[in-house]
Amino acid sequence: MTETNTRQAGGEGTVAVVGSLNMDLVVRVPRLPVAGETLAGHTFAQVPGGKGGNQAVAAARLGARVAMIGRVGADGNGAALRARLEAEAIDCSALATCEHAPTGVALISVDEAGRNTIVIVAGSNGELTPGDIALHEAALAQASVLVCQLETPPATVQAALETGRRLGKTVILNPAPAVGPLPDAWLPLIDYLIPNEVEAAELTGMPVGSPQQAGEAARALRSRGARNVLITLGASGVLAALEAGTTHFEAPRVVAVDTTAAGDTFIGAFAAQLARATPVEAAVRFAQRAAALSVTRAGAQPSIPTLTELDAMR
Repeated sequence: MTETNTRQAGGEGTVAVVGSLNMDLVVRVPRLPVAGETLAGHTFAQVPGGKGGNQAVAAARLGARVAMIGRVGADGNGAALRARLEAEAIDCSALATCEHAPTGVALISVDEAGRNTIVIVAGSNGELTPGDIALHEAALAQASVLVCQLETPPATVQAALETGRRLGKTVILNPAPAVGPLPDAWLPLIDYLIPNEVEAAELTGMPVGSPQQAGEAARALRSRGARNVLITLGASGVLAALEAGTTHFEAPRVVAVDTTAAGDTFIGAFAAQLARATPVEAAVRFAQRAAALSVTRAGAQPSIPTLTELDAMR
């Protein structure tokens, strides 16, 4: 059993998510457009999203108690996102309403092969501050696992990582969207760094086009201080460089309809399992099954499976 599996100081089964909440504006298209091109879309939908919100919903549906720390705007989108989280029994007492910035939005195009492009506008997510982390430290103290992403300001992410480490929590960072290497001071604060192949390439400056290359990138990130690195590779599985060694986990075979929130589903599911002190290898496989089921359905949060649905796949 690794250090990160034994550090469960209080709050067993509870996940705290610090991160973004967006309203997703999703259009289905025959193919992804090229620069300067106008395409006719098939359908349009407005659905709850944001990496923080998606990961919180995934963790809640897959067996964890969840607390959400973030900000929404004082508008209809914000009210809808809050109501959606509350319907999932997620604790929203640390979810603030921002009076001077609108709720974040994501503009998402999904092609017939399930691939997507995403443009986000931070809105109220950009107003989450280190002061919010300090204000809601009690919520972090009550959790066993902390999950962060990069859709909120860097100073706020750093404050959350530092607080999680100081409180002895298992700290997960999903470095998305990644625009370059992470600050050197962050890596030692992270128990599980979980990028996809594009993000891993941004973080390391190394090609990540195969499991072998992913292994090299993951080991490079571990050498900089991250305790464990999991690089999600879509249909090529997950490359995990762990304290116990490097393992390539093959992906379940499914027909993808929409890959939106597949990574978020993986992270939420993985966090939920760690919060229950599941061994990391079993947690990875569980999270892979959850992500695989999610890509067979459309939308972000609507695609995230429940524990009952996942159990039915066995």
